[in-house]
Amino acid sequence: MFEKLIGQSPNFESLLRSARMVAATDVTVLIVGETGTGKEVLAHALQQQSPRAHQPMITINCAALPEALAESELFGHKKGSFTGAIGHQTGRLQAAHGGTVFLDEVDSLPITLQAKLLRFLETGEIQPVGETKTQIVDVRIIAATNADLHDRIQRGEFRRDLYYRLNVVPIEIPSLRQRIGDVQVLIQHFMRQFAAEHQVKPAIISKAAMARLTSYSWPGNVRELRNICERLSIFKAGLTIEDDDLPLEIQKEPSEIPREIALPEYGINLEDVEIDLIRQALERTHGNRSRAAKLLGISRDTLLYRMQKHGIT
Repeated sequence: MFEKLIGQSPNFESLLRSARMVAATDVTVLIVGETGTGKEVLAHALQQQSPRAHQPMITINCAALPEALAESELFGHKKGSFTGAIGHQTGRLQAAHGGTVFLDEVDSLPITLQAKLLRFLETGEIQPVGETKTQIVDVRIIAATNADLHDRIQRGEFRRDLYYRLNVVPIEIPSLRQRIGDVQVLIQHFMRQFAAEHQVKPAIISKAAMARLTSYSWPGNVRELRNICERLSIFKAGLTIEDDDLPLEIQKEPSEIPREIALPEYGINLEDVEIDLIRQALERTHGNRSRAAKLLGISRDTLLYRMQKHGIT
């Protein structure tokens, strides 16, 4: 499943290294990230690489739980325990016994239910609605949110103790704006994927269109990029995608990337700048020369030549 998480940027590769270590444990994980960054994909990857991989994984969209029935949905209920309870219902936590429960949009849980979830996390016990006895359920909890839980806590909308219980291992997925170097890699991956999936000829993206795509801010993150790639794969199958073939929201966004390096009035020593940037790239990639070359926008051979030229080891 980790192969579905595409990216080469240092912050994304660091996330994947952490996730692979966490996957092998039973620890509770809180995944944080903007909408469309791939929180559910990561949750499934954690489960597939865990000792519980062959056990059930149940996804619960907390935002979609009707407040009146939320407790019954999570913990189950006994026949006759309330109006409409015409039979016994197994709760989703119990149904996942031995496996994993993914609580998506956990910030949307009603405050009254948060206390019951906290008790479950601390004791492993559930009490179906209408039952007098508790039951032990063995599940691993992976939660996700795109909300600022600290802000929710301050407003009294999320329990501080529940936050600490969920936040045993936090994993923050960077937005696509924070890993802009991965945009081209993702585009190429999705274009190949959808050409094969829809059995059409692959489209070719012009340099101008690719420049526009890589400078776009991607408010919808990977999900938005994926949807656009699928659309273009179908409508431009076998053709070249030009700048004006892109969605209007991409065309209208200013494509100029602000300069991060300004030339001082007194000038610079270009050789010193080159040496410094090469060393920064090598440090950031922990000495991986291929990845350092990608960060610098040059080939590996060119990097090796310049390292030799400047005596960088």
